[in-house]
Amino acid sequence: MTEGDPDRPNRPTQPGRPGPRVAGGRAPRKPQAPRRQSRGAQRRDAIVRAAAELILSEGPTGVTHRTVAAQADVPLAATTYYFSGLDELVETAGRLLVERWTAHTREVVGREDVPATAAGKAERIVDAIGPSGDDAAVRGFYEHLVAAGRSAALGRAYAETRNGLDDAVSELLAKLHLDISPQLIVAIVDGAALTALSEGRSVRPVALELTREVVERTERHQRGEW
Repeated sequence: MTEGDPDRPNRPTQPGRPGPRVAGGRAPRKPQAPRRQSRGAQRRDAIVRAAAELILSEGPTGVTHRTVAAQADVPLAATTYYFSGLDELVETAGRLLVERWTAHTREVVGREDVPATAAGKAERIVDAIGPSGDDAAVRGFYEHLVAAGRSAALGRAYAETRNGLDDAVSELLAKLHLDISPQLIVAIVDGAALTALSEGRSVRPVALELTREVVERTERHQRGEW
């Protein structure tokens, strides 16, 4: 442990007190280091999760050492011990968020049934790309995406980990037999959400309507009808 470790207790030394002995004159080695490392990894993960939740609810500007420590229920010193600064913490939390979104998309891709209608395909796409929750949760999600552009660390994390999400969306589109680029369909769903939010409408119906229109146009094009 290094100096300043928030997990290290201050224990007084006891000179002259011998430890247990074994044959050969060597004291048994206590397996404490792996346990400390495990506890440290758990605490670090809790800090990253807390920062991710704050990014979603408050935006990247809501991530401070104090807010993260309170959210993670850890000492304030832990947020500076495991990360060089807030930028590193925000970037790490951003990567975690993209990993979560990608896992959610892959879960939708893994559903065995394949919808045959344009409406069913649109619903599957919106399920995979759009956030879950009520309108308040959806609003918070897209507000944080807009705010991400003002955080270099968060924008960098999203840009560098976007490929995994695009790959998952590509798998879904292939399964639905739709010749659409993943970047385009993500932009359509996100754009529909922002349009609905700016006009005070419910997000999901607007996203479904616009996505269905794109699916129908794509299928007509693939059939050579226009």
